[in-house]
Amino acid sequence: MENIYLYMIIALAILAIADLVVGVSNDAVNFLNSAIGSKAISFKTIMIVASVGVAVGAVFSSGMMEVARKGIFNPSEFMFNEIMIIFMAVMITDILLLDFFNSVGMPTSTTVSIVFELLGAAVAMALIKIGHDGGNFGDVINYINTSKASQIIFGILLSVVVAFSIGALVQWVSRLLLSYNFEKKASWIGALFGGFALTAITYFIFMKGLKGTSYAKESFDILGGSTMKDFLEAQVLPIVLVSSVFWSLLSYVLIAFAKTNIYKLIIIVGTFALALAFAGNDLVNFIGVPVAAYNAFTEWTASGLAADSFSMEVLAKKVPTNNWLLFGAGMIMVLTLWFSTKAKGVVKTSLDLSSQGETQERFQPNFLSRGFVRSAMLMSQMSSYMLPKSWQAKIEKQFETPVITLSKDKVHELPAFDLVRAAVNLMVAAVLISIATSYKLPLSTTYVTFMVAMGTSLADRAWGAESAVYRVAGVLNVIGGWFFTAFSAFTAAALVAYLLNLNLNVMFPILLVTAFGLLIRSSIAHNKKSKEVKAEDSLTRAESSSIQGVIHESASNIANVVKRGNRIYTNAIKGLAKQDLAMLKKNKKQVVKLSDEVDDLRDNIFYFIKNLDESSIGASNFYINILGYLQDMTQSLEYISKVSHKHINNNHKKLKFSQIKELKEVDDVIEVLFNDTKAAFDSSSFEQIANVLNSKEDIFTVINSKIQKQVERTRTEESSPKNTTLYFSLLLETKDLLKATMSLLEEYNTSHDASVKPATITVTDETVIEANKTPEKEEE
Repeated sequence: MENIYLYMIIALAILAIADLVVGVSNDAVNFLNSAIGSKAISFKTIMIVASVGVAVGAVFSSGMMEVARKGIFNPSEFMFNEIMIIFMAVMITDILLLDFFNSVGMPTSTTVSIVFELLGAAVAMALIKIGHDGGNFGDVINYINTSKASQIIFGILLSVVVAFSIGALVQWVSRLLLSYNFEKKASWIGALFGGFALTAITYFIFMKGLKGTSYAKESFDILGGSTMKDFLEAQVLPIVLVSSVFWSLLSYVLIAFAKTNIYKLIIIVGTFALALAFAGNDLVNFIGVPVAAYNAFTEWTASGLAADSFSMEVLAKKVPTNNWLLFGAGMIMVLTLWFSTKAKGVVKTSLDLSSQGETQERFQPNFLSRGFVRSAMLMSQMSSYMLPKSWQAKIEKQFETPVITLSKDKVHELPAFDLVRAAVNLMVAAVLISIATSYKLPLSTTYVTFMVAMGTSLADRAWGAESAVYRVAGVLNVIGGWFFTAFSAFTAAALVAYLLNLNLNVMFPILLVTAFGLLIRSSIAHNKKSKEVKAEDSLTRAESSSIQGVIHESASNIANVVKRGNRIYTNAIKGLAKQDLAMLKKNKKQVVKLSDEVDDLRDNIFYFIKNLDESSIGASNFYINILGYLQDMTQSLEYISKVSHKHINNNHKKLKFSQIKELKEVDDVIEVLFNDTKAAFDSSSFEQIANVLNSKEDIFTVINSKIQKQVERTRTEESSPKNTTLYFSLLLETKDLLKATMSLLEEYNTSHDASVKPATITVTDETVIEANKTPEKEEE
């Protein structure tokens, strides 16, 4: 199959486009996090600024393409056919690995992934060559640039520790000087902060954004004939001093005379800078390999030699990348930035972990996070003994967060953090990446920006007693994912390279189809998951401030719980009757999901009560009661589902036909009850609840009769203790389920007043809240 390499080039081009999409989805968090979290400017403005930065950076990225050609391995040691296998293995692995991290909403490093994929595939091919030629394992060092891998590992550790520590220190000092009332400080204070921050960010634009480009290697007369790169490295101190003075003076003029918010300007410039650096330096991670493969292919076709006879030392030469290709790649990145839902998921993870306010915690605490929090609390106590009381009082005053009263409807959402923290995030990340670039340390922009954000969150006391263990657990999960990236990238790329080498003509189409199949499956699963979040069956939080409002607002919740509870109960009985372990296992998952949603509503009680005015305290008692009944219902369903699954899973004796028949009769009675209840709440016909309650005695009579029959069977004919235990457990827990359901219905029946119109909320274009209340009710 002589055209196999042409097909591989076409496949690599398609993979490059796919890699651009999944890569941008992952790395968008680097430059969007601070601007979105602080809500300094509108989302549309943020995206426009970031898009311009990405587009400019992409055009300037030509010089970085050399990394994929010769940065990790020695190309002269490989033949064309071997290089193509390495590049194909890298691209297949890369899109699948990055898409996996995007799907779970975890930021990882595209730089580390591409480096370790190149390393893994090259090592695999080197070992294959050594084994074929009868060489020693130590000969691998001739094929691989081992120093690069050690630098990357060192860079990971340095990124995590240094970025977190410096971010925490700078944020603590900034908050101590500026407090949360930073906008009321003297103009010269804001000017100095703006001058320092803008100097760091603009120097970063030159060091990280432009230094690696082909333009930076050209000499300019204005710089005395030296190149931009040499000038930046030789004149660091003068450039920084002159920039500091210039930006400080400009900041003072903008603050004092133009009444400009200098913190917003810092965030805009910083977002542009990080977006430019991302595209200018990380574009190689997405298209560097396909571009290198294309160059190798053109040289091979021109040579006329066999694929296994043409050495790849040609890749050691510098080959400029077509600017139109870079522009096209930049446009794909910009479009992904605007439309990728997975990018929003990765950004959300970072914002949730750094939020100053309460958020729904995604990560569960572990022994490491608990240990870190306990250690931090101990250190805090020790520092309180060392510092004088007067100092402590002054520090506490600077860290006092302002109390912001929100409108009742909660339409307005607070930013995750304020402008000072956003500015510090951008400034510190810019400084650290600039320094690393000047010392040629391969720091990952993802690692630096994420860990700086986490360090500033800690210093800003965003991780309080309520959230610290969850936030620390989240950070540890992300860091663990970074090390997993390196290991899995190396291993997976090596495996794919080995498979391709076995039989290229067969394995190439199989692996390519598998990769695209997994990508499509991941996209479908992500869309399905997104829809599930918005599904009609999910429970919603009550936000009304009156009993009648809560009754109407919570009706859909009750209908959903009853509907899902009916299905869970029926499936438990069906699973027992059919001994269907798969159905019972799925049922357990469904009831756990329902229970978690009810728990989430209970977690919202604090904010619900805080939202009430003094005249509507009765609504809180009603809401607390119905949540208690909902929790009782889910606990009963959880127990019924658990014991049913346990009985079948342990291969115990099947229930007798008479027992199954009686349970089915109970299920039929409950189904009628739940269907009637659902119909009443679906239509908000609360008057029908009294009719449902009239069947209470009849239902309990049915269940009590079943219990009595089982007692008689046990005394005379029952021989299985497990069956008896299960049967009694099911009936008794069913009684508890019905008691909670009836109590819930009685609460609604008692509290509902058809003569009172519930309060509704309308929002005008200016987001002004108007409550349409019944005059008679207000007079009462």
